[in-house]
Amino acid sequence: MAGISEIRRYGQSIWLDNLTRTHLEEGRLARLIAQGVSGITSNPTIFHKAVTESPYYRTALEKLKSAETNPERRYESLVIEDIQRACDFLRPAFEASQGDDGYVSLEVAPRYARDVTKTVAETRRLSSQVDRDNLLIKVPGTPQGLEAFEQLTAEGLRVNVTLLFSLRQTVRTYEAYIRGARRRLEKGGEPTRLKAVASLFLSRVDTLVDKKLESIDTPEALALRGKTAVSMAKLAYQRYRDFFHGAAFEPLHAAGIRPQYLLWASSGTKNPAYSDLMYVEPLIGPETINTLPDKTLAALLDHGKIDPTLDFGVPEAEAHMLALESLGIDMDEVGEALQMEGLKLFAESYDRLIEAVS
Repeated sequence: MAGISEIRRYGQSIWLDNLTRTHLEEGRLARLIAQGVSGITSNPTIFHKAVTESPYYRTALEKLKSAETNPERRYESLVIEDIQRACDFLRPAFEASQGDDGYVSLEVAPRYARDVTKTVAETRRLSSQVDRDNLLIKVPGTPQGLEAFEQLTAEGLRVNVTLLFSLRQTVRTYEAYIRGARRRLEKGGEPTRLKAVASLFLSRVDTLVDKKLESIDTPEALALRGKTAVSMAKLAYQRYRDFFHGAAFEPLHAAGIRPQYLLWASSGTKNPAYSDLMYVEPLIGPETINTLPDKTLAALLDHGKIDPTLDFGVPEAEAHMLALESLGIDMDEVGEALQMEGLKLFAESYDRLIEAVS
């Protein structure tokens, strides 16, 4: 509890990267919110695990099977109820922060990741069905997803741009948000309606880059393992500050447009040789969010060391990226490969989820 309150004192929000009816029914979500958790993220993998493992869906699913013939609509009926309830739990945080915090995320079906028109239409539809102000619709950071994101921002819809794995992808997300925000103002739309986050995935970056470094197998290469994702995140935050605290954004800020906060995603450590808080402790700073799986959140509450660390080690982060480049590791290519893999994995989870409710 002290860990979350200390982090919040440094301007960072802690969200839970998990949503299941078990947490809702057994009081765990309420307890975490009381401890300071102020948002929730979800994705098809999380919902597949929830629906197939939690006993609280069985009765509802049996009723839906007789009332709804479309498996996708059955899935939506189940998860939208969870999303709505979670939004209601977090409504006090949303109101206390004047719309800056207290959000729950729901993802557009992965098959629309390369379709601008469908992504826009599905975001509108899901936003309308959930009917909660503190909902973020997750849109992938593909070129088509960013085009849709710009349009949705201009319309005043709140979006979590997900599956970002590189500095280039993240910067393009900032640019799309600013374009959409300008269009919003030009149309005379309410500026304070806007809320967006950019979800930068971390642990998967280290997993892939570490494999590349191990294949090079020199002392210089091996010494770089386990440092890429945090270095990338620190540089993404510096670019965030350039974009959203510089002269170019000032007119938008003066009009009431919020910056697009960075969200650290995939923050559970995958390599057991590394610290269980390696994507938490070095990345604490203002106007950011860290969304943690249950195990990582438990580690934070148990033994987290809390300091405002996000601005520390920026020269070293820049040097690390230059060292990777000198070894022939192209981080833009890494980002594109991981985004494609992420889309594939979420699509597979979504298909399994639909099969589970069929």
